[in-house]
Amino acid sequence: MSNCPHHNLLLLEAPAPRRRCRHCHLTIREDELDGGFCPECYETSGKRRYEFETLAGADGEIKYRCEDCGLLITAAGDRGPNRRQGA
Repeated sequence: MSNCPHHNLLLLEAPAPRRRCRHCHLTIREDELDGGFCPECYETSGKRRYEFETLAGADGEIKYRCEDCGLLITAAGDRGPNRRQGA
């Protein structure tokens, strides 16, 4: 185990939120939804379907990397790494 105090943290880019089509279950990054409709449904049936659910997990997480030891740290998006829950 490392004795690094993790004082030199680098904020890593947060991943784009992912969406899942309620019809064909295609999972796609939100920034890839160019027209706002599901590209898979449009390609297979010609229908523009806009019904998506946001997937839990990756969105809302913030990742940091310690520049001294390389440790990856994940924190919930609504709290910073130095804030206590309920603060």
